[in-house]
Amino acid sequence: MTAASPTHHPLLRRRDGHHARVTFEELFFDLVYVFAITQLSHELLHNLNLTGVVETLILWFAVWLGWQYTCWVTNWFDPETPRIRTLLFTTMLAALVMASAIPGAFADKGLVFAGAYAAMQVGRTAYIVWQLGPDHPLAANYRRMLGWLLIAAVFWIAGGLVEHEARMALWTVAVACEYASPMFGFALPGLGRSTTRDWTIDGGHLAERCQLFVIVALGETLLATGATLAAAESWDPATLSAMLATFLGTLAMWWLYFGTWSRDATARIAGSDDPGRIGAYFHYVHAILVAGIIATAVGNDLVMAHPHDALKTTYALVLSCGPAIYLLGSAVYKKVVYGAVPASHVTGVVVLALLIPVAFFVDLLTMGWLTTLVLLAVGFREAQIRRAGTQTRSFGAS
Repeated sequence: MTAASPTHHPLLRRRDGHHARVTFEELFFDLVYVFAITQLSHELLHNLNLTGVVETLILWFAVWLGWQYTCWVTNWFDPETPRIRTLLFTTMLAALVMASAIPGAFADKGLVFAGAYAAMQVGRTAYIVWQLGPDHPLAANYRRMLGWLLIAAVFWIAGGLVEHEARMALWTVAVACEYASPMFGFALPGLGRSTTRDWTIDGGHLAERCQLFVIVALGETLLATGATLAAAESWDPATLSAMLATFLGTLAMWWLYFGTWSRDATARIAGSDDPGRIGAYFHYVHAILVAGIIATAVGNDLVMAHPHDALKTTYALVLSCGPAIYLLGSAVYKKVVYGAVPASHVTGVVVLALLIPVAFFVDLLTMGWLTTLVLLAVGFREAQIRRAGTQTRSFGAS
């Protein structure tokens, strides 16, 4: 996150009262994360057990943190200037190496993953500190941030040098350092601390960047459906039904995000007297939202590949928990935007939980349709509230 100052600097975006547009450089950078999301969903698909879930969760936090910190940089610094463009593309290269190492991150490529990630986080921040110089008002916050990223880097690299269980523990500490430090203003002895009011941001740009990342994640669910359909030996009725169920489930998630409330997010940040705090909430909540999409993509893979198979416990949990995590993230996001939790989302999560015991009496295709119908029902309810013009008033009674 970056501290705010009206002081001019040639690398800063021009603030002219209009929302800063997302540049082609930023869109190009996001392409690496299409690959990263695919790698994560495949990693979870091939390790559907408690250990695999924890490993994928740690890797997901790293992927998200790398994107999140870069997003805050480009909210303030202009990616169309040669120096920031170079920084962005260098970060992109490190992210590509990191994403490529995901399948072996807890095996023989742990040090590669950790090294690429730490280089991306520390290198980007150190470069900004260098470019700003010692006296610019923005530099103090970046020095604090750099301190915490260096602390986290020690745990990332140390984790890459040890075996599996110790690696999980050290990387969990590294993730905690990077997630928790902004909550305390990157406080460090001798460097002081930042406040969220220092993090004045362009709300429209931040909201649009988060929305584009959701599109990237939803694209992975479509890729899971399309790739499995393309590889199917025959397009029998069960396969086509599975395709329709998974497609409609993806459409329901898109609808819940873009069709009912995403436009209000920009206004919420821009109208806040503490936009940095709201922006930080947005990033934390999107980590939950996108995690739900990734888990749902894994469920889509299972439904498409084995529609008639009975459900194991892990399959039942993935098919229910993916959409449930997404609805929980969506509910918290709407709490941030509107100040109230939508009861439709809470109801949806409860119904998805009740479907878990039902799963043991049906096949994957039926379970896929049941979870899709829950998402569609929540989407219909939210659209109904939206059309009635009572979004902020009726959440408690929806």
